[in-house]
Amino acid sequence: MLKREEMVSSIPATPWRWAFTALAAAALAACGSGEREPSNDLPKGFTELGATVYPATATGTGATAATQDLLTGGLGKTGLGAAAAPLYADPANPTAAELRRNALYSNYRGILDPTAGGGYGTLYGPNITADGQVTAGEGLIPGREYLAVLDDGTGRKQTMVAVQVPDSFDRNRPCIVLGPSSGSRGVYGAIGTAGEWGLKKGCAVALTDAGKGVGLHNLSDDTVNRLDGTRATRTDAGSLSFFAARLTDAARAAYNAAFPNRIAIKHAHSQQNPEKDWGNDTLAAARYALYVLNARYGTTQDPVPFGKDNTLVLAGSASNGGAAVLRAAELDTDGLIDGVVASEPVTEMPTRQGYTIAVGNATMPNPGRPLAEYTTYGNIYQPCAALAPDAALTETSIFNYIGLTAMTARAEARCTSLAAKGLVIGATTADRAANALSKLRLYGWTRDHDRMHNAHYALGNGPILSAMYTMAYGRFGVDANLCRTSFAAANATGDVVPATGAALAQSFATANGTANGTPATVVYNDSVGGAKAWQFAVSPSTRVADFGLDNALCQHALVTGFDPVTGFNLSESSVPTRAQSDAVRAGINEVLHTGRLRGKPTIIVAGRSDALVPVNHNARAYTVLNRGLDGSSTRLRYIEVVNAQHFDAFLPFSGFDTRFVPLHPYFNQAMDAVWANLRSSTALPASQVVRTTPRGGQPGAAPAITAAQVPPFVTRPSTANTIEVSDGLIRIPE
Repeated sequence: MLKREEMVSSIPATPWRWAFTALAAAALAACGSGEREPSNDLPKGFTELGATVYPATATGTGATAATQDLLTGGLGKTGLGAAAAPLYADPANPTAAELRRNALYSNYRGILDPTAGGGYGTLYGPNITADGQVTAGEGLIPGREYLAVLDDGTGRKQTMVAVQVPDSFDRNRPCIVLGPSSGSRGVYGAIGTAGEWGLKKGCAVALTDAGKGVGLHNLSDDTVNRLDGTRATRTDAGSLSFFAARLTDAARAAYNAAFPNRIAIKHAHSQQNPEKDWGNDTLAAARYALYVLNARYGTTQDPVPFGKDNTLVLAGSASNGGAAVLRAAELDTDGLIDGVVASEPVTEMPTRQGYTIAVGNATMPNPGRPLAEYTTYGNIYQPCAALAPDAALTETSIFNYIGLTAMTARAEARCTSLAAKGLVIGATTADRAANALSKLRLYGWTRDHDRMHNAHYALGNGPILSAMYTMAYGRFGVDANLCRTSFAAANATGDVVPATGAALAQSFATANGTANGTPATVVYNDSVGGAKAWQFAVSPSTRVADFGLDNALCQHALVTGFDPVTGFNLSESSVPTRAQSDAVRAGINEVLHTGRLRGKPTIIVAGRSDALVPVNHNARAYTVLNRGLDGSSTRLRYIEVVNAQHFDAFLPFSGFDTRFVPLHPYFNQAMDAVWANLRSSTALPASQVVRTTPRGGQPGAAPAITAAQVPPFVTRPSTANTIEVSDGLIRIPE
């Protein structure tokens, strides 16, 4: 006789399967006496999509479910580390199984350094056992994956959840690891962090995109991603559409006429402000994971063997996923979550008052600003600041991306344009750049970031986030033309072109949910001479190619409510308008943290050199805020890693390889530490600075990293490395 989950997985992924799932659950609940007994009910808002067995224990093509596992898609350690992605049988029409395999491949590599020289296979990776032993194996983990979608009844939320139950799951010591995705990534975005760690421990892993994910609506041909990643027209996708812009056919036609070949992106254009739900979506994933475990292992006599009282639940992730697990802990009134690990988290601070951050004896200026505020500010000044004497680079490397890609003249033009508007002072480019750099330092960045502004900006972080997050916070539709900005594929000179069919067909696996150019990039619609990708934009007010300064100023005004040039408050006739700014600022207020962690053991790990999520606005600020709220009984610990920055995936790049170490080993160690505290009452480490040693060498040819260069944090650090946290003050050793 087939078990319930086997019956469900044998039914095609259609609405009929969903109806069958609900009927089966009702039938099981109806069995027994007339007295109401515990029942395993599907959590509110969820629709099950099915369960699939991924049984592979040896590497293969990964083209079918039978040749895949939960962690590596059948590719193993070697396949995930291969420079070339697995091929599709038909690149224009990849199957859902092929897309899953390639999504695991790209998401794993998208947040970790997959090169041997960077530590893959020796410091971390599928071949490393749960207790840290390096093996010659491929690290496949067989098991079963349950997919479901969480919605609010509108069909627009569409949050994906994947619960992975490894064959090694121990029913006698049940555990669940929650992994909300980092960045704007899809449901497999945390596979290399929470996913790998949890599966190796034999825990069920609940992955979720937390309302983000790869939802690309190509407005020209009206095609969308389905929930399984494949593409279809919006009409054909129907209820299986992952995201479609809220446009009537007439409105879409009008928009296409004005702005052809544009793409709507879920995180930016869902009009849901998904960030406000990251914590609740993570908690919902935990509830669905418990439901899955009870459905699989429950019996007539004991239909609900697993619950919050006997199942250890550890929430861990990085970046936006780190924000999500902290928010989940703050909202967890039911006590679902036992412990938390947040790596490089975005911590939208509820206040900038009442605390001080000191490094050595120096007080850090202006801490605790929200992401949208400091990102849009940096987007104005970073390309100019990168030319300052303290920040200038001459090497040929990706770390010097402005020089490598011939952007220097445009960066100089940005300095000139800023000076013309009175936003920087100085008679020369060097003077103006130095003034821009000093402004960034006063806004929360530090000298550790001086030379990072170059690649950080030129690789697109500022333009992408400034566009996407203001749209998301204000709940603007794609047709709002907010700050005259849109998303589209672009050619080598920045002209808008149609996205290729293959790029869209493979987007579930290749895209990361942002406008990073795969396949859509940020486009400034009002660039003089016609719409251009941000790198090539000519500002209407300056008539020069200065990376579209007008658009950057507009985006910052949305966050502050005033014109950054004149200082005047926005009005209903300004660009942007006062109403648009009010909407953005209201959305920001919806995503603020509380700072109260309800006594849960928590470790925050962050890199001192993180220029995307600067520690003065995030990890440091949150740690001291929490101390003021939870007092001396707080169980939050903060680990700050010297020579670590936000993107481990950048570490193979020339110039990054010589300067920085991976942060990921410290995420793994933090997960181990919280686990040991929960399982064995082992003491949590004290808050501390970890001093690492970069690989050095020549850009693009750094020597292989060794374990000695990334020493572990310790339970009791020396005085020189101890971070002191008291009410209203955090003091970081230099």
